[in-house]
Amino acid sequence: MKNKIRDEKLDFLFRAILTLETIEECYNFFEDLCTVSELQEMSRRMQAAKMLYENHIYSEIAQKTGLSTATISRVNRCLKYGSDGYLNVLEKLEKLEKRR
Repeated sequence: MKNKIRDEKLDFLFRAILTLETIEECYNFFEDLCTVSELQEMSRRMQAAKMLYENHIYSEIAQKTGLSTATISRVNRCLKYGSDGYLNVLEKLEKLEKRR
């Protein structure tokens, strides 16, 4: 998939995201870039990924996040068979939490 969507415009976007240093900078940038509903949807998917990583069941995830089981299933497929994007971030967040 990476090669199918990879282009200079996306590279520029990702370089821009990598410049962000604080949560406040993230809020400011993503508020300008995305709609509120887009941000909420991304945060729900990230929450679902975390819960799947922690072995929660679909019905609990759906209840807590408001996501459909189809979306939860897609997130689960990405966790198991995707590019390891979710796993990479979740593992890094887990290490940060342990250090605190």
